[in-house]
Amino acid sequence: MAPAQRCSICRQTFFCGRGHVYSRKHQRQLKVALERLLPQVEAARKATRAAQVERYVPEHERCCWCLCCGCEVRKHLSHGNLTVLYGGLLEHLASPEHKKATNKFWWENKAEFQMKEKFLISPQDYARFKKSMVKSLDSYEEKEDEVIKEMAAQIREVEHSRQEVVRSVLEPQAVPDPEEGSSAPGQWKGTNSQVASASQQPSYLDLPPAPELDWMETGQPLTFIGHQDTPGVGNIHSGATPPWMVQDEEYSSGNQQIGPSYEEFLKEKEKQKLKKLPPDRVGANFDHSSSTGAGWLPSFGRVWNNGRRWQSRHQFKTEAAARNKHQQSHTYYCLL
Repeated sequence: MAPAQRCSICRQTFFCGRGHVYSRKHQRQLKVALERLLPQVEAARKATRAAQVERYVPEHERCCWCLCCGCEVRKHLSHGNLTVLYGGLLEHLASPEHKKATNKFWWENKAEFQMKEKFLISPQDYARFKKSMVKSLDSYEEKEDEVIKEMAAQIREVEHSRQEVVRSVLEPQAVPDPEEGSSAPGQWKGTNSQVASASQQPSYLDLPPAPELDWMETGQPLTFIGHQDTPGVGNIHSGATPPWMVQDEEYSSGNQQIGPSYEEFLKEKEKQKLKKLPPDRVGANFDHSSSTGAGWLPSFGRVWNNGRRWQSRHQFKTEAAARNKHQQSHTYYCLL
């Protein structure tokens, strides 16, 4: 019997030796795995003609699984805030280690020989990719410089317009002299009226304190009902203590306790414990506050475990006989 071997493609252990790689199941699983990797290799091969440079984003840190080498490979090549698309995958596919691992993988799994070249990048293609990458980096830097210049021009334009607005507001407007000419009398009148109205407007800084209104004065639309101030008490506007902070007479002594006492709390806690017990238990209705003497316990056995067992047995038989006799006599009188 052949020793056990592990197939990484089928993910199972087989005992048929080298014959497993020729089986239909192994070839089907191998084809599916290679077709899963092939689109990423084809996209990387297209990037060799014209490298693409983009601004770095966290998504560029993604990796792909190389089936031939059995390891993860970074798909893109990032440096600083720039990323070259498929740069990492192309670098791996063009390495001698990948070529050696691909030859070994194809020999061990007996894959189609025509598909092996699709998973390899020649040194010539990789050199062409390097040249296109340098050109793409230069063009990207030029575009970035142009964008920076445009943004700087917009910032200067906005700053210039802001300064113009501030200057126009701060500059005093010249008032025309009526003696110099009467070419625009209407304009002079309008300006003069504006200045006069502006001079007549009161300044909020120079306003005198508002006089108190006399509510008893005739002509007021409101009805005066008299002052509502309580003599000797005052209100919060006059500096008196607010009513919600004044202590009541019954609480002024400070001896009144707020809330239940500690004894009441213990009693309520004991009641809550008793509520959790079954209501039909022995002694549930017993009044613990009743006064009992020292000889209230019975002198026989039973539940109190006091006395001999034969006394409890004889007393039980006597009570049972008396109970049966009473029931028989009751039945006899009912029949009569």
